[in-house]
Amino acid sequence: MKVLLAVATAFGLAGGGVMAVQAAHRADTIEASLTDEPAIAPKRVVIGLDISNPLVDDDRFAAKVAARIANVVGDLGMASEVHVRTFGSYDASVNNFAYDALISARNRPEHVAGEIQKLIAGTPYLVRSGKWSSQQRTNILAFLDNVSQSIGCGGLPTTVLLASDGIEDSEYVRLGGRDAHLPAPQGRPFRGCAQMEILGLGQGTHSPSETTRLRSEWSRWAVAAGFGRFVGLNDW
Repeated sequence: MKVLLAVATAFGLAGGGVMAVQAAHRADTIEASLTDEPAIAPKRVVIGLDISNPLVDDDRFAAKVAARIANVVGDLGMASEVHVRTFGSYDASVNNFAYDALISARNRPEHVAGEIQKLIAGTPYLVRSGKWSSQQRTNILAFLDNVSQSIGCGGLPTTVLLASDGIEDSEYVRLGGRDAHLPAPQGRPFRGCAQMEILGLGQGTHSPSETTRLRSEWSRWAVAAGFGRFVGLNDW
């Protein structure tokens, strides 16, 4: 587990953030063009880890989410971007983890995928050990607003992947209530983004009908916000 903590710490320090990824694009795109590998169009993947849901205390669920997200990252082409963030409470001081990577010949997709898989699968341990703090509120909408402002959809086909139960619990709405609804997005902040996906939708509710309701709410919101497609999975 010392290795896992080292990975989490290194992720928080590596890459220099979004600006560093953008600055590296030109050099790594040129490098990628010089390889003999078949060209795969670059994409952007934004991964949000909800530190207020079953991801933090269910090792098997965390491992399952980790494997699925690793498969997505492992299939990325050169010059693709990967961004990992945590969310939950509306408090930057407890959600200051950030990792930004640019896929290149020096930072290959299988390597990035492997490190991210270790990180996500180890989330319950990181919480139990106190490295990350389990959070009592779930600000998915606020997190998405920050993503639209800090990363956005421009330049590359963009997918936002959330490891979350999808139950917004914030000043906007307590979506756990059967009659609760997500507020309409302001404008179309994700215009041009390819897809939004929630992995673990309805986890912990033990209710197929509740999962269906949550999927309907987020599908409506995602399309209105500008995403081309929404996928909400309780299991896979």
